[in-house]
This record gives sequence, structure tokens and C-alpha cells, in this order.
Amino acid sequence: MKNGPEPMVTSQLSFNNNNKDALSEYGEELVRKPAIAVHSCCGPCSTAVAERLARRFRITLYFCNPNIDDEAEYKRRFSAQRAFVRAYNTSPGCPEPIELVAGPYTPAAFLKHIEGFESAPEGGLRCRICIKDRLEATAAFAAMNGFEYFTTTLSVSPHKNYEMILALGREIAVRYALTFLAEDFKKQDGYKRSIELSKAYCLYRQQYCGCRFSKSSDGGI
Repeated sequence: MKNGPEPMVTSQLSFNNNNKDALSEYGEELVRKPAIAVHSCCGPCSTAVAERLARRFRITLYFCNPNIDDEAEYKRRFSAQRAFVRAYNTSPGCPEPIELVAGPYTPAAFLKHIEGFESAPEGGLRCRICIKDRLEATAAFAAMNGFEYFTTTLSVSPHKNYEMILALGREIAVRYALTFLAEDFKKQDGYKRSIELSKAYCLYRQQYCGCRFSKSSDGGI
């Protein structure tokens, strides 16, 4: 299987994520919003999450989804993600542009990692391995590039176990000396908002989570 799209950024990332890294016209330090690396599972889910975080953080979306082993499907979802970021960044009143980075696309490694758990129920051990892998990849990216915070869009879905995500995020955060932003994005109608926004941005919205095994289950987004 060929690799997916090359890792991409929407603009040149400086990764200078200090909170005090700019000067006013009078030479005073300006306090900037902290930067956060947000694992993104897809464009639709990232819409509501970005809207909720934009006033508090400078956002970099880290599109890391090797569980999507259908290359055409992967590219379609990445295209939707990129379309959202471009539309958001050029919209009137945009608080601050979002950066987008595509992580490595390694579906063969994912299939190897979940070997033996292919028949596990949706939301079970197979999903735990998958979520942990993607959170770990995001944390590694965040740590290497000077971020203090990381999180994931996965909790916006009513099909995902927030307590599992929270436990994995906190466990990984300790090892990478990061702060996992513990927010259940489905709360306060986050999922409903993601549907509204994905329609407004005319984004492709998939009907299953990602891996081939979720197609025959209730593993929707």
C-alpha cells in the first residue's frame, strides 16, 4: 500500500510556543495564548473543537489516523480536514489561524499493532490500542515542538468513551511532561454543533470510525 499524503503544514510553523514571545509597539511583552496540539480524527469533529478552543489557545491540528487502512478514504478525510482549515482561516472574524500538520500514515503498522484484537467489540481493547497510539503520536509531536498542552477531537463523538480517553491522555502526558487538556467536547451539544458546522463548511462526513473493523459495527463518528 502506498503512503498517504506527505506531511503538510498550512503555513510555516515556528513552534515558538512561549506565552511571552512578542513585543508591543512600546516594547512591552505581550502575553500570548498558550499553544495546543490537537489530535484530529477528521474535519467534521475538528470544527466544533476548534470553535471551542480558539479563544483560549493557539491551535495546531495534528491529523494522525493510520487506522484508516483504505487509502482513498484516508485521502478523502484529509482533504475535508484541509478544506475546513482553509475556510476557517479565511473566514471573517477568525480569532487566529489554525495550523495543520499531517502525521505519518502507517496503516500496516496499525494492523500489526491490533493483531489478535480484530474481533474485539467496538469500544473495547482494539479501540483502546488505536486511541492510545494516536494520542501518543500527538504527545510526541507536541513534546518535540515545544507545546505544553495536547488533546484530541475524539471526545466530541458520542461513540467514544471519554473516561478511556481521559485515562490514556493523562497517562501519556506524564511520560512526555505535558498537560492533557481534559475536556469532553461532546458536552454542551458539542456533537450537535460539529454536525451543524460540517454542513456549513460542506465537509465530507464519514459513516464509520476509521478501521475496516468498525465498518460492520456501530462505530460511527
